[in-house]
Amino acid sequence: MDIGEGTIEVSETEDKDWENNWKEFFKPFSIEDLHIVPSWADEDAFEDTEGKILRIDPGSAFGTGMHETTQLCIMALKEYVTGDTVLLDVGTGSGILGITALLYGAKAVTGTDLDICAIDAVKQNVEENSFSEDDFKLIIGNIITDEKILNQVLSQRPEGYDIVIANILAEVLTVLTPVAYGCLKKGGIYITSGILEGKEDMVRESCEKAGLKVLSVRARGEWRCVVAIRE
Repeated sequence: MDIGEGTIEVSETEDKDWENNWKEFFKPFSIEDLHIVPSWADEDAFEDTEGKILRIDPGSAFGTGMHETTQLCIMALKEYVTGDTVLLDVGTGSGILGITALLYGAKAVTGTDLDICAIDAVKQNVEENSFSEDDFKLIIGNIITDEKILNQVLSQRPEGYDIVIANILAEVLTVLTPVAYGCLKKGGIYITSGILEGKEDMVRESCEKAGLKVLSVRARGEWRCVVAIRE
């Protein structure tokens, strides 16, 4: 193939701590009455404000709460979480969604993730928000393709989860949905996001095919959140 001249250019990059420099751009902010504060912040900007405070450090995992998909999931959680809720958070990342559920009264959370970076991130964030490993159990592995991981998840809640939440991608959600159906109890709620505008029908169809009834499709910017129920 024609690769052109094959010119090599050399440039020098300023020596900075790139792994941590992004933190200067992560400032406290609110999603309705949920106030999200970086765990390294010296002062709590919402100390005298009504609402709930979530302290978070994603570390090398996904989830600060700033992305529209995370915000869509949080708003849906606030609507459906009760004091009896046992939640399954697929692709938990930093644990932000599971911890939010606990803040709003959920009884317990099981989180799964493929990335071992989630181990330290979830542990730190669970402790930072005054919860324990008994409140939030983390399982590393693929719930879709690994039967052993799926059985481990089901053993945590044999009667089925009250809510299954997944903030991933539409293409992954389509193959996750039948698995999620099997993890939900009757009347359980399935909350999904990570869905770009135009791909919500793909997720809606996967829900209906799996036997779920779609309750709503919500929007924030170019992102969508599909909420369904196992009747």
